[in-house]
Amino acid sequence: MHALFIVLNKTEYLDDILTAFVNIGITGATIIDSQGMASALVENHHNDIPIIGSLRSLVDRSRPYNKTIFTILQDNKMVDRAMEAVNTIVGGMNSKGTGVMFTVPVGKILGIENVNK
Repeated sequence: MHALFIVLNKTEYLDDILTAFVNIGITGATIIDSQGMASALVENHHNDIPIIGSLRSLVDRSRPYNKTIFTILQDNKMVDRAMEAVNTIVGGMNSKGTGVMFTVPVGKILGIENVNK
């Protein structure tokens, strides 16, 4: 099993991603409102930290918040399908400012009876 995490900066794609998940058999995911560290530091005016001036130029102030989606997937095939769907919807996760997507192996899990079955 794998946990798929998607930190989605372009939140306008959220509904399309969730719909795609349902269409490929993913019936559960958790969505969390989130914010990147650089954005939080800039927003809270931490001028005493030397790197903040550099961060200001990198932070997209029009999108200070993002959504973090995570779901548990049974196998590599489902991981590939989910990641491909997200990548297609957002026009490529490697595009600047889109977000980040990664998996983490899951050894044991309680509280989920059927994972992608």
